[in-house]
Amino acid sequence: MSHNSFGHLFRITTWGESHGPAIGAVVDGCPAGIPLSEEDLQPWLDMRRPGSSRHVTPRQEPDRVRILSGTFEDDRTGGSVTTGTPIGLMIENVDARSKDYGDIRDKWRPGHADYTYDMKYGVRDYRGGGRSSARETAMRVAAGGIARKVLGDGIAIRAALVQVGARAIDRSRWDWDQVNENPFFCPDAETAALWEADMDALRRDGSSTGAIVEVVVSGVPAGWGAPVYGKLDSDLAMAMMTINAVKGVEIGAGFGSAALRGEEAADEMRMSEDGPHFLSNHNGGVLGGISTGQDLVVRFAVKPTSSIRVPRRTLDRDFNETEIETRGRHDPCVGIRAVPVGEAMAALVLADHKLRHAGQSAF
Repeated sequence: MSHNSFGHLFRITTWGESHGPAIGAVVDGCPAGIPLSEEDLQPWLDMRRPGSSRHVTPRQEPDRVRILSGTFEDDRTGGSVTTGTPIGLMIENVDARSKDYGDIRDKWRPGHADYTYDMKYGVRDYRGGGRSSARETAMRVAAGGIARKVLGDGIAIRAALVQVGARAIDRSRWDWDQVNENPFFCPDAETAALWEADMDALRRDGSSTGAIVEVVVSGVPAGWGAPVYGKLDSDLAMAMMTINAVKGVEIGAGFGSAALRGEEAADEMRMSEDGPHFLSNHNGGVLGGISTGQDLVVRFAVKPTSSIRVPRRTLDRDFNETEIETRGRHDPCVGIRAVPVGEAMAALVLADHKLRHAGQSAF
């Protein structure tokens, strides 16, 4: 198996490398008749695009997506719609600098996938990490834009950066309107200002830091997901774990659940004019692997970027002890641009579960 595909009924396969001529994706299982154009996808890619602020990699990639197949200009509707056939997507790489990686072609970067790729394949693309590069996530974001169209306007998927390094936001100041007003996708304007100084210091030191991203999905009806091996929360957790550098995922209260008493964690229910109403959401909108109709809440932790200028001890491909420092252009905190990627992965999971639910349930 290639392991380059994700999803069941709504399925994506991505291809391409960081320093290849292009990256792309094939989206299969999208229903026919959904209005879709490149302009529908570009805003999501612009959120993830490199070079958007001094706090991310300065690599200048416009990330203009092209739709190569799977849509038709329908004269009856006056616009482009999906045909139900595979949708081909492509983004050209225009600002790769492979020469920046010449010094590390025979060395393994600590914390990176260099060593493991060599052990598995016996060959690796050292130019930016090849297939292990976060460059691949641009195609997930593009495909996630299609998934959002499948889900429709009634489902809102939003994500925010809630911690950078050791500094977390003050949740009492949470304001979704602030997320697009600062370069960190931060819902707390005061903490975002502190992160500016933190990141400037990291960049001067040639180092990096980790982060935590929180994804919140509103509008998912009760009933999506399935028991045991088709759980909605397990699929969401797996999706987030596929994002580069992610080392931890939690749903709802997550690891904090261990500190709660049973009466706190139970998410009590009452009846309202709109139907069942939960008094809390410690379970993150999922019970028994099936959505409750509450907000889905997922958080994931991103480790510090492994490519740093600080000298580190390592081995070369001949197992000689040596030192390495990585030049080139890298994100001092890869968690920043992981925010739109987290949204996209949630969209891909939910589009798949929407189709699976429609095929399984009579309700």
